[in-house]
Amino acid sequence: MQIDFLDKTDSISEEQKNLLERLLQFAAKKEKVAEDAEISLTFVHNEEIQQLNREYRDKDAPTDVISFPMQEKTEGEMDIIGEMLPPVLGDIIISVDKAKEQAADYNHSMERELGFLTVHGFLHLLGYDHMNEEDEKKMFRKQESILGEFGLER
Repeated sequence: MQIDFLDKTDSISEEQKNLLERLLQFAAKKEKVAEDAEISLTFVHNEEIQQLNREYRDKDAPTDVISFPMQEKTEGEMDIIGEMLPPVLGDIIISVDKAKEQAADYNHSMERELGFLTVHGFLHLLGYDHMNEEDEKKMFRKQESILGEFGLER
């Protein structure tokens, strides 16, 4: 899987990026994602994620992670005809400010929090959601399973 990183905060280390790359590759393999799939992972400050949250979710507050799946077809959207392109799964946006705050609140490492948010966002790109209790349980079990098997536990 091709992963494009963009750190608008200049605060994510190469070691953290490498960890998240390995984690995403691990999760992609577990979820049987095509090897030529593409995603982007962007790190921002609270101000930017609050703006995105307001614009796309009508919630005027910073959040920890937002995902923008590209594989969901909207009403009236047509299929692409022609060559098979690599599947672009979408974009994951993480607030580094929120990640630091939550790592402190949960008393675990920044790496664990970034890993949790990355897997959470990734599963949203694959269609998992937590709009009802049953779906939430399923998604959170999947998250904990991936993080645990990868070795990034609390």
